[in-house]
Amino acid sequence: MIAVGRIGRLFGTDGGVMITLYANFPDDYQNEEPLFVIIDELAVPLFCNSFERRGKAGAVVHFDDIDTERRAEEYLVGREIFIEEEDDEEDDEFYMEDLIGFEAIVDGHRGEISDYYDSEANPLFEITIDGRDHLVPAAEEFIAGIDFEGRTIKFVLPSGLLEL
Repeated sequence: MIAVGRIGRLFGTDGGVMITLYANFPDDYQNEEPLFVIIDELAVPLFCNSFERRGKAGAVVHFDDIDTERRAEEYLVGREIFIEEEDDEEDDEFYMEDLIGFEAIVDGHRGEISDYYDSEANPLFEITIDGRDHLVPAAEEFIAGIDFEGRTIKFVLPSGLLEL
């Protein structure tokens, strides 16, 4: 979660509040996304009934379920607001073919992923270790970790799957 503003004071008598927005508050914020406040060490989602920008660093907000001055004062005023960090799914996405050329570490032996065979039934990596080619199932349960920056992939295989 990222702190993106602070609730400063009440606005009106119907639970509205003035928020000072930090520079990292998203310009494209949509009311459908909740804002969060921390109450008793828990992140509490607050959905906006209305969100009206006031200049670059301010906003008047009315939250669902906060409809009186007393509730707004008790639960909101003085608290920081947060948004969830966006999961950049596109950055996490890759194709198995992208792993060709990565260094493969299998039971302490080092080799290279030399090919990938795509099959719905049984996709396979071809790993070259000490000049010999080995076929290894391209399954999550056999991949212990992938280091994209270091271009290495570590496998944990059942004993007897490879004869090294």
